[in-house]
Amino acid sequence: MQNNQYVIGAIVSNISGVLSRVSGMFTRRGFNIDCLTVGETESAEFSRITVVFHGDDDIKERIVKQLEKLHDVKEVEVLSPHETVTRELLLIKVRNAPSTRQDIMTAVEIFRSKIVDYSPTALVCELTGETSKINAFIDLMKPYGIMEMCRTGIVAIERGDNCLTTER
Repeated sequence: MQNNQYVIGAIVSNISGVLSRVSGMFTRRGFNIDCLTVGETESAEFSRITVVFHGDDDIKERIVKQLEKLHDVKEVEVLSPHETVTRELLLIKVRNAPSTRQDIMTAVEIFRSKIVDYSPTALVCELTGETSKINAFIDLMKPYGIMEMCRTGIVAIERGDNCLTTER
């Protein structure tokens, strides 16, 4: 039994309770969500949900079928890792000490990050990229003293003219 990571995109009605029903479907069936992001689409009447989870092909198929049964779910698609652009956003606050400031600023430059808040005691850096890049930056910042951090989780969109939309 192979345990793969899957990314599912879903277009849902942009009304209250839909996110709860989608996440509740995972809970009721004992599936763990690794990452869940949601936001309004190009049309205010729909939201796009991106769900990342681990499992085998059977679990993937069961999740897709269960999502498709939900009334307010309009479209569901398993996104191919080779045909999908994925990104995360990280905000990370690290200690600002004169002895380490230049090293942190060099890392920020190399990772194409940016400092979005500066105080005598802390720096807040913003970074977008694939999960591996986010994780590498976090690991690099650990010795400098991570004070706080938050990350969005994965957002994903297919390459080319393939679109997850309610209009076909």
